[in-house]
Amino acid sequence: MGKHKLFEKEISGPFTIPSGVITTEVLVLEKIANEIPEIGILTTKSIGAEPREGNKEPIIAQYNSFSFINAVGLTNPGAEEFARRLSRINIPDNKFLLISIFGSNEKEFRKTAEILYDYADGFELNISCPHSNEYGLVVGQDKELVEKITKTVNSFGKPVFVKISPKLKIKETIRHAIKGGVSGITAINTKGPELYSYDNFPVLSNKVGGISGKVILDLGLRCVREIRAITDLPIIACGGISTAEDVRSYRKAGADFFGVGSALVGMNTEEMKKYFSVLSADLEQGTSNADNYLKTELNMKYKKYRIKENIQLAEDLFLLKLKGTIKTKPGQFIFAWLPEKGEKPFSVLDDDPLSLLVQKRGCFSSKLSELKATDALYIRGPYGNSPEIKGKTLLVGGGTGIAALYLFAKRNKNVFAVLGAKDKKHLANFDSFRALCRRIYLATENGEIGRKGLITDVLDTVLRKLKPEYCINCGPEPMVKAVIEQEKRMKPKEIYSSIDFLTKCGIGLCGSCSTSKGYRSCVDGNFLTDNQIY
Repeated sequence: MGKHKLFEKEISGPFTIPSGVITTEVLVLEKIANEIPEIGILTTKSIGAEPREGNKEPIIAQYNSFSFINAVGLTNPGAEEFARRLSRINIPDNKFLLISIFGSNEKEFRKTAEILYDYADGFELNISCPHSNEYGLVVGQDKELVEKITKTVNSFGKPVFVKISPKLKIKETIRHAIKGGVSGITAINTKGPELYSYDNFPVLSNKVGGISGKVILDLGLRCVREIRAITDLPIIACGGISTAEDVRSYRKAGADFFGVGSALVGMNTEEMKKYFSVLSADLEQGTSNADNYLKTELNMKYKKYRIKENIQLAEDLFLLKLKGTIKTKPGQFIFAWLPEKGEKPFSVLDDDPLSLLVQKRGCFSSKLSELKATDALYIRGPYGNSPEIKGKTLLVGGGTGIAALYLFAKRNKNVFAVLGAKDKKHLANFDSFRALCRRIYLATENGEIGRKGLITDVLDTVLRKLKPEYCINCGPEPMVKAVIEQEKRMKPKEIYSSIDFLTKCGIGLCGSCSTSKGYRSCVDGNFLTDNQIY
């Protein structure tokens, strides 16, 4: 792979993952830093002085082949909290930590850089996000402000990159950044803002977003050529890179380092490791084998269903049965979308008819609870893996986690179950479970049915009696953590668990569903072994 150097620092490889893609949570960032040597530059999500919740889902949609439109909304925990998170992880010395920062003015950029100074090898100034009314492109269009911000952040004494939008007047922007003492250029950010609709509805909750991936490859190459014509500063090229040929094209255009983002869609951690290793070998050997790791089937298209029944099970729990079926494996999940209302992931309770178990928790689930027969609901998916179980299996489910287990019982004959809920009403699909399982053990908090108490009050006895070959767990994190402790006598590869991690995209790009070990549950799971979770 050869030696690589960025300013005075020797780094392990010429690649990065652009800001806002995959490495958005520090535990994912740490895992990639330690396990993918080809990635020498670690670019963080864009961080501001204060926390931002960002946009509600949908935040991403597939625009074209290997191309996406997104509007995350600069979601971040704020500089103080991000600094705390960085302080808890270990990053190898041969990595360059490029912290992306944003603000609406010079003061906000300064404050953020000051807080994160101790952790950064350099800063990337986000003056190009195309879908914010206060930040990004709005700031980048003011050339004098770009110069002031660059000068301010540069005063901290660490390298400063400016991330350029294809919508900016590139030559003027670069010249002002150079006056401010910029150290390098990242080109390009997503193209936009643009509107993307499905069935005459805007898909993104923000309505407009930025376009990334293969469709902006030529635009990115043109911008890099334009930048190289006016400066010899290091250039990190982003925009449509997926193959060795794309890297060669950017290198010919004048780029020094290369950001791969949208091309990583759908890859789990092990696949991503192999992809970067093969991509690096392609560059050395003149081959094109990395193409074989790209995912062509993503299930990102929506399908319109009609409500068949909306069955109220309890005050805060209901069952949606849809007209139609879905081809899915046990344990997989889907996204349900109500145009202009939102989108959330749900386990597939049953495939025929497609059925979803929903707990009323917020605005979106409340809107779902109001759906009536023949109302429309859009579904995309399924996503996630399905553990292969061949032998005596114990299903352990609590609350709405029961929904993810039913298809395991439906598709396998040697299955037992331990189910828990606060009362009988919350034991969804109980009669169907009972008909499929060899035996069911129950626990309810009020003692209305089964043993009074929690799943953990029942589980240990059941484990000793049954001696299952596999355990499949699903429920709230405290429950799953507790049952894993009781299952420790089994081997890790015999225990699979699914936890309700924050899942926003389902295709591995947003990184929000990070486990404590840095796996992304949507592509590495969503059923994971306990050593992938804790």
